[in-house]
Formats: sequence, structure tokens, C-alpha cells
Amino acid sequence: MDHLKFYIDGAWVDPITAATIDVINPATEKAFTQVSAGSAADVDRAVAAARSAFVDYSQWNVKDRLALLERIRVAYKKYFDDIAEAISLEMGAPVDLARGSQARLGAGHIKSAIKALLNFSFESAEDDMILRYEPIGVCGMITPWNWPMNQVAVKVIPALAAGCTMLLKPSEESPLDAMIFAEVLAEAGVPAGVFNLVNGYGPVVGKAMSKHPGIDMMSFTGSTRGGIAVARAAAGTVKRVAQELGGKSANIVLIDTDIARAVSDGVHYMMDNSGQSCNAPTRMLVPNSKMDVAIEAARAAVQSIAVDDPSKPGDHIGPVVNQVQFDKIQGLIQQGIDEGAPLVTGGTGRPDHLPTGFYVKPTVFAPVDNSMTIAREEIFGPVLVIIGYDGEDEAVAIANDTDYGLAAYVCSTEMERARIVARRLRAGQVAINYAGGDSDTPFGGYKQSGNGREKGKWGLAEFLELKAITGLKNEVIDNGGRGDTI
Repeated sequence: MDHLKFYIDGAWVDPITAATIDVINPATEKAFTQVSAGSAADVDRAVAAARSAFVDYSQWNVKDRLALLERIRVAYKKYFDDIAEAISLEMGAPVDLARGSQARLGAGHIKSAIKALLNFSFESAEDDMILRYEPIGVCGMITPWNWPMNQVAVKVIPALAAGCTMLLKPSEESPLDAMIFAEVLAEAGVPAGVFNLVNGYGPVVGKAMSKHPGIDMMSFTGSTRGGIAVARAAAGTVKRVAQELGGKSANIVLIDTDIARAVSDGVHYMMDNSGQSCNAPTRMLVPNSKMDVAIEAARAAVQSIAVDDPSKPGDHIGPVVNQVQFDKIQGLIQQGIDEGAPLVTGGTGRPDHLPTGFYVKPTVFAPVDNSMTIAREEIFGPVLVIIGYDGEDEAVAIANDTDYGLAAYVCSTEMERARIVARRLRAGQVAINYAGGDSDTPFGGYKQSGNGREKGKWGLAEFLELKAITGLKNEVIDNGGRGDTI
């Protein structure tokens, strides 16, 4: 594959203007390839292809779209190892994580979309109306670097299931897995123009997509700052904007549970992917009476977490994605120290055995006040804050005292008690005892964590418009409500 080309109208094509972006391996701090930096003119060309393809593809029936998704599922298996290797190289995921979680999630979203499409009713009759769901049109998609294939698949596959056409701009930090995914779609027989890919920078390509009158919807995953920029650019054309943004998720450890075990499990859960997950449980809340137990358990848990080269197999975390992210994390760790947060373990600088690469020491602060910067800002690295509370009401108040609302966690041995607390948390998903959802679980947040929901039937619905057809009294829908004509 020529990494300098874009995938437009069913072919790999040269950019209109030559400009390149280095793709850095975060373990070596060196570029291992380049991609082209697209322009507004490249966006125009891709949107024109998508609009032309929409005329036919939007009319495909459910049976044909299901057959296409099944071919994509088969082709994805063929390219699975290539996708996992690309993810490890471009964003530093250890090889076992890249295979076992990162690339595997893409396969899960294909399976989930097939299930959603099989069970979705595109037409129904109600009160002398026909209610009909139709594809929204041409979709612009901007995806992040931290779980790159997860976010590409969770947008592209439901959009294909809905009958939409699209333009994808993957993160310039992790573009290669998305380019391989374009090969998957081509091999599966996705028609020319239905899927298009243009690499580039957010302020150029992303902005051009967001304000483009030929794009009917923007689906964005990334920082809250980036989501605001997309929404502002999209406002002029009144297009739908779906956003999955940042988080500062609370993890309430209730006093009835095994505190040491819940803390240890929470540390490992949070440090996965080097803490680069928007739903990571980065604020751990423990009873003040058990703070000493929690601190010792957290210290022991961190000492068991290895940091090493992502090319090595085994259970360890790798580097963070780039120099900018490394510097941001280092600055926030230092700010925590400067603001008086007690450092339990970790701290600034690289681990002693890794002088090269964007490696961060797994770090824990405790006890932390929820007003401190490290408790308010999304750090997006292996940094955990532990906050004390007295009573469940205070725990819930602290958990909800954040600009974000993507995820939350509750640890308890009493399920009814856990459910009561979970219902009080202002978050899009709450995991009890770290039992997270799967590819059929709706994913999205409250407040500044975004709007809309991805995955499962909810992810399919994101790419559909609802039409009401009236004046057809006693009309019989002969497709059993399945809407197979769509």
C-alpha cells in the first residue's frame, strides 16, 4: 500500500496538493512512514464521490446490506494481523493488547451491526401513519488514535448498515489501520464512492468536512475541545453532530466490598492501554476510614504493572502516543505535586530502564481533593487519583461533580446497593464491579462527554432519519415491518 494516497471513489489516488505527515512510532520516537496531509479540495472530491454513490447505495435492501456486512466480516479476518501490527506500531499498544483487544473490537462491531440490522424495523404502521427510517445521507467521520480500529469500525459499519455513504478522516497519529480497513472494504465489494478516506489534520480536513454543505452528518470521537470545534463548524449547515468526547470517570468503592481487591482491580483496569481510554476509571473514591488500605493496595498494584516495549509479548503497558501527550501528562503530574497532592508511587520522568520512547511511570496520588487540577482534567495517561469520602451521599456528589459524564463505576458485594448508587450517577454507562459492556451496549455520555450513542441498535439509529407518511388509512405494510425495501 502507498501510504501517501487517499481512498476516494473506489481507488487509491494522489492528493491534489503534495504534503506529508510523519507517522511516529512512540516506542522509538522515530518516523516509520508518512501519510499525505489532505486539503479542502481533497474533501470536496471525496464528498462528490459519496454523494454520487448515495443515490444507488441508499436504495439497497436489507438483505443485500446484510450480505455486504458478512463479506466485510470475512475479509476483516484476513487482514486482522496486519491491523493489529499497524495499531501497535502507530500508537504503541503492546502486541498482545493490539491483537486481544484493539483489533478484536473491530470484529465485534461488525458482528454487532449485523445483529442490529437483522432485528431493526425500518417501517411500521401506527395510528394511520407509516413510520419509516431512512439513511441520513453522506456522513463525515473523525476518529481518534487511542482505540483507532474500535472507533473506525463503530462508525463505518453501522453507517454502511444504515445505507449511508461516508468520508473518514482517521487520526493523523494512527492512520495506517484505517487504511488497511479500506482494503478490507474494497475486498468485500463495498461500491465505489460509498466509503472514502482522506488523511490530514483536524483544523484543515476536519474543519472542511464539518462545514461542508455536502455532508449531512458529522460523527466525531476525540477531545471535548475538538468536539466543540466540529460543532461550531457544522452549525452553519445545521447538520447532525454526534460526539463521543472526554471523561473523568469516578469509581466508587463502597465500604461493604473487599477494599484492597477492588482498589487493585481498579488500578489495573485504569492503567490498561497506558490510561489512554476516555472511559477509564481515573477518579477512585474510597471511604476515608479505609484510605490507608486503599493506598497500600494501589501501591502494590502499580508495582506489579510492567512498562516495556510494545513489540514484546506479555502483560505490560507501552508508551503514550506522542511527545505532546507525554509532555502534557508530565506537566499534570508535576502540577499535582505542586498543588500538594501526596504522591503514592510513580511521578515525573521515564522509567529508568526506558530512556527512549514516550513511556510514563504508572502514577497514583492519594488522598486527593476533588478540586485539584489532577482530579478535574482528563490526563489521558497512567495516572490515578484516589479521593476519600464519608458516606454514600458524599461519594455520589463527588462523582457527579465533574464537567464530564461518560462512564462511572461502582464496587460492592451488595447488588441492590450498587444498583441504587449506579442510578444516581450522571454518566452514560455505569459498570458494577468492573463488568463493562460489549459491542451491543450503548456507548456515549452526559454533559461535556458528548451526545448520541454508539454500538448496537443505538449506533445504527444514529445514522437514520425518521419519516412519517400520512394519509394512507388502512394501508397494509406487506414486509412485516422489516422495511426490506430500504
